[in-house]
This record gives sequence, structure tokens and C-alpha cells, in this order.
Amino acid sequence: MYKLLLSWRYLKTRFIALASIISVTLGVATLIVVNSVMSGFVDEMKDRLHGILSDVEMAAPGLGEIPYPDMHIKAIEEVAGEDLVAVTQVVRVPALMNFEFRGRSWTQQVMLMGIDEATFGEVTDFLPFLMNEHKQNRLSFSLEESGYHERIGNSGWDYRRKKAANQKQLNRWMQSTDRQTVAAKNKKQSVNLAKFQPLPTPTTKFEQTTDSEQPAPASFTGFDQRSDLRPQISPEEMFDAERDQYTGVVLGIAMANRKFVNEETGERDELFMLRPGDDIQITLPTSGTSPQAITENLTLVDFYSSNMHEYDSSFAFMPLRKLQEIRKMIDPSTGMTSVSSIQIKLKPDADLSGIRDALIARFPPAEFPYVIQTWQDTQGPLLSAVNMEVTILNILLFLIIAVAGFGILATFYMIVVEKTKDIGILKALGAPSSGVMSIFLGYGLSLGIVGTGVGIVLGLLFVFNINSIADVVAWITGQEIFSPEIYYFNEIPTIISPFTVAMVALGAIAIAVLASVLPALRAARLHPVEALRYE
Repeated sequence: MYKLLLSWRYLKTRFIALASIISVTLGVATLIVVNSVMSGFVDEMKDRLHGILSDVEMAAPGLGEIPYPDMHIKAIEEVAGEDLVAVTQVVRVPALMNFEFRGRSWTQQVMLMGIDEATFGEVTDFLPFLMNEHKQNRLSFSLEESGYHERIGNSGWDYRRKKAANQKQLNRWMQSTDRQTVAAKNKKQSVNLAKFQPLPTPTTKFEQTTDSEQPAPASFTGFDQRSDLRPQISPEEMFDAERDQYTGVVLGIAMANRKFVNEETGERDELFMLRPGDDIQITLPTSGTSPQAITENLTLVDFYSSNMHEYDSSFAFMPLRKLQEIRKMIDPSTGMTSVSSIQIKLKPDADLSGIRDALIARFPPAEFPYVIQTWQDTQGPLLSAVNMEVTILNILLFLIIAVAGFGILATFYMIVVEKTKDIGILKALGAPSSGVMSIFLGYGLSLGIVGTGVGIVLGLLFVFNINSIADVVAWITGQEIFSPEIYYFNEIPTIISPFTVAMVALGAIAIAVLASVLPALRAARLHPVEALRYE
């Protein structure tokens, strides 16, 4: 009983113990907060990385092609068996995108992907990241009347009709202005020429002709020697931007908007250089051994927003069949097509590495120069770097608790030196060495439990309210702490792992107990006579 009594007395009366408790508390709380935030970041990043990538991909290197994709899909179905969920075909090619904004021409490099509307959403998490609510349920490349996110502003067919009508009115005004300018210029030239024309020579009676004898002027069609061979296109068959659209395309949202600071409000704002309903031009190479550049007009029908800048600033999606036609990836004699890659979706519990190895064995690199890899292989360097950062950060932060342990060690040594007389009296009264030792071990255990408990509560409260705390700090400092443009997330993601919390708690308590071992041993080895010699 005396051991618990003395431990509790030292814990209450020693204010220097409060510093050790605070050190343990801050160390535990910091580890919990950092691990929760980093776990949230890693999990969110994996979801975003995996969202646009399939579980396993079979791709041709570079701009190569996979011929007869249907035969390859049958082989994939045999290898994957019951683990297979869906398969889709993709054509991927680098391209240049050109569009006009405020009278200037803008050019940007994009990665153009031809996707199958029916299967691409089953293999990847593509649909939830679309901005139009109608396309989130069913992918299509047609312009919608409504359903676009309010963040974009006026979009869709209403925006396209108004823009086309304004353009027609502008074209008519410019044509009218050009005709008036040309007429005025011709009139001025005719007046100037009349000053230098010689007077007509009078004709004789026999040379005069009447107006009825003058040759009839030629008609307009008489100048066109092939007017009868040219196709006659009715106004209904001509392309009209008010009622027609080109092949639809979905762009990453970062390719169309620009961030800036509003000088009036001082807040960050965005400007959309393109909106659903605008037309763009895409220039891309054809397939084959002698590729040629070809340009195609497309109509922007929606945006893709994954909040991953790597994807949102470079990816553009259009119908698979149309891209195959443009690149001449369809054999005109047989109708057989080729693709750039085949993407595979597997069940959640499937062995991705095992199926990847089985596909490599089925398509050996010596015969089929394909790149077969899982999504983790594709993003392996990034994931490895993030895991290494988390490990190093945990080690560095755990040193905070280690510093608290050294503080406990120094504190206990001071107590042993100060309480040498008391220790001698206890041992003279019959207290065993183990009993004296357990006093200081219990003291260290008490410090560890109290500091760890308070640290867990403080850390969990901070994690639960981290976004509110970030808003308060941003309001006080006037600077945004967590910018979605930098970190790609709208709010700070957190995941609390009970296992991690338990490991941090056990580690902190263990350090506090271990720090009290050496002072406890010194106190236990004191001899009563030596302790009381100078008293």
C-alpha cells in the first residue's frame, strides 16, 4: 500500500512531473493527428489514383496497337475466370487542343482517350467525377440541356444557341460592312478612272448599233464551268451550331479554367475559358508506319473533375469508335479494329499480382510486346515515396516522446538524490529493494498513463474538428491553410485507426516506464547505513 501512496504523492506534489506529462501528452496527440491526416491523404490519393485506372491493364508500348482486341478479351476471360468483373477497350494518343478565347487562339497538349460508353464506367470510377448530373448515371457524348454544375455557370444547349446566334449576327454585320466598303472603293476607283478615259470616237452611220443589238450579259452560272457537277446542299443539310454539335468530348476541368485572386474581394476565383457547348479543334497523328497529322472539330459536352491535377489538366475523352475512325484504326476490308490498351476490372478480393503474372505467362513478352501491370505497379514510385514519408515522419515525431522519456529519467534521478534519506528510512524499516524499486516504476507508469490518456483525448478532439480549426487559423492569419488547388481535396481528409492509436499509447507508456528503470535500480541498491551515514 505504501508504494501506491508514495507514487500518488509524488505525482501530485512534484510540479516538475507536470512538464513530463505535458511532453508525453503533446507527443501522443501529435502522433495521433499526423497519422490520422496522413492515413486520410494516402487513402484518398489511392482512391483518386485508382479511380481513373483499372485493376489490371494490358497496353501496347508507345503509340503501338493491340490488334484483334476481341480475341485478347476472350483470353483474358479464360485467365481471370470468376474474378473478372468487366473489360473495356481504350485508344490513347497524345494530341494538341486548340480553341479561341476573347479573340486569342490557345493551344494545349492533351492525352486524348477514346473510351467505350457502355463499359468504361464499369471498369473505372469515371462517372462520379463528371460534372453533369445526367451523365453521372449514364455516360454519353451528347450536349445536355441542363444538369451542369452551378460552378461552371451558363452551359449546355442554351449557351450554345445564344453564342451561335450572336456569331451569326456578327457575321452578317461584318459581311454588310465589307460590301459597303467594297462598293465605296469601286465607286471611287471608277470616278478616278473616268478622268483619264479618252473621249469615245464618233462612229459612222453604218457603225452605229442599237441597244437591242448589244450582246446579252452572261449569267452568274455561266462563269462556273462545273456548276452542274457540284453537289447541291440544302440549308437543312448544312451544319448549324444552333441545332447541331460535333462529336462530343469530355475535358479535365483544369484544362479549361484558370485560378486568380479577385482584386475587389481578395478571394480566389476561377475563370472558365471553355464551357460545355463550345467547340474545339484537336490535332492528332494517324496510326500506322507513316502517321499524318489530322484535325477534327469537337464539341465540349462536360468536364471531368477528379481533384487530381495530373488527370484534370491533361486527359480528354471522346467516343472510342470515332477516334478509331479518325486515326484509321479500322480495317476497311475486314472491319477489324485495333486499340491501345485493354483495361480489366476484378473483384475486390482478387489477387491482382497473380492474375497479372498469369496474363504475362499467356502473352509472353517474346511474342507479344505488351505492358501488363496492375494499377499499383503503374503508381508504384509515387505510393512508395508516400509510404516512406509516412514512416520517416512517424520516426521523427516519436522522438518527441523519447525526449519526454529523457525528461522523466532526469527527474527521477533528482528525486532519488533528494530522497536518499527517505529511501534509507524505508529500507531500515524493512522495505525490500523490490518495493523501493516499484515506487519509481509505478511513478513512471503513472506519468505515462496520465500523459497518454490526455494526449489521446486531445488528439482525437483535434482530428474531429481539424477542418474547423483550419478555418479559424485561416481567419486569424488571413491566409488559406488548406488550399484545394494544392492538395486536390476540398477538405482535410482524416482516418482514425484504432490500431495506430493503441500502438502509440503503448509506446508512450513503455517509454515512460523504461525511463524510470535506471533511477529505480539506483534507489533499490541504496544500503540503509550508507543512506543514513551523514544524517
